[in-house]
Amino acid sequence: MLVEIQDARKTYQGASGQVLAVDGLSLSLDAGDFVAVQGPSGCGKSTLLLLAGGLLAPESGSVQIAGEKPYELSADARSKFRAQNVGFVFQQFHLVPYLSVLDNVLAPSIATGSTGSEQRARELIDRFGLSHRLAHTPGELSSGERQRTALARAMLNQPKVLLADEPTGNLDTENATEVLKHLREFASSGGAVLLVTHDAQAAAAADRVVHLREGKIDTAV
Repeated sequence: MLVEIQDARKTYQGASGQVLAVDGLSLSLDAGDFVAVQGPSGCGKSTLLLLAGGLLAPESGSVQIAGEKPYELSADARSKFRAQNVGFVFQQFHLVPYLSVLDNVLAPSIATGSTGSEQRARELIDRFGLSHRLAHTPGELSSGERQRTALARAMLNQPKVLLADEPTGNLDTENATEVLKHLREFASSGGAVLLVTHDAQAAAAADRVVHLREGKIDTAV
């Protein structure tokens, strides 16, 4: 099992008191799984993604990623574990604006100190059709090129899990299809993909769709 969340609960402090974001939620992803998460705003989708990525500890329940319990590690060890095992892709890309495509893709190697990163980065850039943009900064790229750069960055350290938060939200149909194709290929090669999306096209690309409502999986859907 690559991701196993058991009976997780997470609350936040809101202006008018505590807000229950995730309420006894359990979800598992194995190698090869491509799972989409849908639901109304505020239902707990983003919290689920953060829990699954080793970024937000639950108040109760447990989270395992690639056989490890990241929230039982020290902050430094958890950060390194995350860099080695989890890749993140976001709607807003989160590229460093003053770095080239190559340097943006190479950024995760700082956390792991891995050798051979530049060769792998160049291979990914070529695979995603960005070789002609190698030295360009994000401001010189189209939205589709930025998202492919972000996807290459997420895959640099050969993670076991990819977490994607609305990765097609800023893309046209053609570029969205391209990004979803690469997510599918990642899952088919033995990784696991957890995709949060409002996009019907993106959800249809997944093998399984999980619907959340008020912090729980909505079994009535």
